[in-house]
Amino acid sequence: MMDILGGGASAAPAGDLIKDVTEETFMAEVVDASMEVPVIVDFWAPWCGPCKTLGPMLEAAVTKAKGAVKMAKINVDDNQRLAAALAQQGLPLQSIPSVVAFYQGRPVDMFQGALPQSEIDAFLQKLAETAGSTADGGLGEALETAEQMLEEGAAADAAQVFAAILGEGDKNAAAYSGLARCHVALGELDQAEAVLNGAPAEISTAAEIEAAHAQIELARQAENAGPVADLRAAVEANPDDHQARFDLAQALHAAGEAEAAVQELLELFRRDREWNEGAAKAQLFTIFEALKPNDPVVLNGRRKLSSMIFA
Repeated sequence: MMDILGGGASAAPAGDLIKDVTEETFMAEVVDASMEVPVIVDFWAPWCGPCKTLGPMLEAAVTKAKGAVKMAKINVDDNQRLAAALAQQGLPLQSIPSVVAFYQGRPVDMFQGALPQSEIDAFLQKLAETAGSTADGGLGEALETAEQMLEEGAAADAAQVFAAILGEGDKNAAAYSGLARCHVALGELDQAEAVLNGAPAEISTAAEIEAAHAQIELARQAENAGPVADLRAAVEANPDDHQARFDLAQALHAAGEAEAAVQELLELFRRDREWNEGAAKAQLFTIFEALKPNDPVVLNGRRKLSSMIFA
């Protein structure tokens, strides 16, 4: 296997790879930037002794990676609302230093406390490999072919290709996800669950696997979704009928109107973010996970949700 973190051309300028990030620049420098390359976020504070040791070690590892990974540094004292908002979105920063890795707009790995340089290098190496920076023996092309088949409606044929890829190796999260999504497209939700349950433990939390789980959950909801017209009428008659609005969002998504579903859930979150134990936010995350990370519905929805949390 090629050495992702040591190979390549001359190092990129440190200013392009390592940046101080604030609440105002977090979306651009972390979430959006991670669509192209993984970004590690170092949460630190001036009074934190271990932070002073870990920070330079992280910067050294990122510089050595020569562009395979970027780094964002966030002073939690100066950006307390950002830390609180991330905690609301499922990333509680219980201690510092904390390092969270983002890829394709979402957190994919993390660690807390200081680590030796060798473990930091291994953390970045694994992250770069997760991003597909290694040679794959042609499997990437096969995955693209299968994905295209699935998009074009040939789910059964795509399933055969995904299954063949898994025959070459059972550690391919994208192939497990693809095979499960084929079963979803064919209406075989139990089989889709079985495929994901059969994935090796070390890839069971991969972003692709979680995306397929989200699609299965949404497909099960669609089986019980009510009529859009009736639910819309109920919401118009009483805009504070939160259950009706939530049900309307599910029905809209089942009808293929993901953007409209997100808008209803955002409105529900605006009216009462704690309703039904935060059901609106949880449903938004399920929809976001099921879609491609760079889908405009995801990007716009995440921005609007973040702006409400920060407000």
